[in-house]
Amino acid sequence: MRIILIDDDQLVTLSLKTILESTGSVQVLANGTSGAEAIALYQQWKPDVLLLDIQMPNGSGLDAGEQILQQDPNARILFLTTFSDDAYIAKALELGAKGYLLKQDFAGIVPALEAVMQGQHVFGEQVVSCFSKQFKKKSTFDYAKYDITEKEQEIIAQVAKGYSNKEIAAALCFSEGTIRNYLSSILEKLQLRDRTQLAVYYYHHQMDV
Repeated sequence: MRIILIDDDQLVTLSLKTILESTGSVQVLANGTSGAEAIALYQQWKPDVLLLDIQMPNGSGLDAGEQILQQDPNARILFLTTFSDDAYIAKALELGAKGYLLKQDFAGIVPALEAVMQGQHVFGEQVVSCFSKQFKKKSTFDYAKYDITEKEQEIIAQVAKGYSNKEIAAALCFSEGTIRNYLSSILEKLQLRDRTQLAVYYYHHQMDV
């Protein structure tokens, strides 16, 4: 797995590089200390995953991530930060990031990278708690006007909780192919791009099923 590591704390960068490369499955192609470097290095190397801090000089990680995703919507960006701020998490989700982790969870970084490579989105429990509170509303959204069925609502709830297609299929007694078809239909109906946006949509409209 080829990654680029961006963090303005060089001690953190060196520690992470050592930890990640010690697994034998991760190659750190380059590292930088600013949002501007993140953009330049991504364009140069086109890594499998960009591991990106948020608060940095010369362009924040969020600004850099937004620009990179505008140029390459398939970019895999995993934010790694010490900040569990609601606004940061909300912005990262809206941008289409593949995940948001806290630096305190060093042991979870490699599994998170592997999950992202498998097409999953990764958000720790603390992060999920933060953005669910951020988007919680008093009113209930009417999904019926978008022709979303009860079964599709149930699948949306499962996606928002971070479950994979395989886990959702097992819980609902469907095949993974069926779940993929359901998700494609749901995304089309709601005019959303991916699972991350669907999770944001769910919490934004406080749908309880």
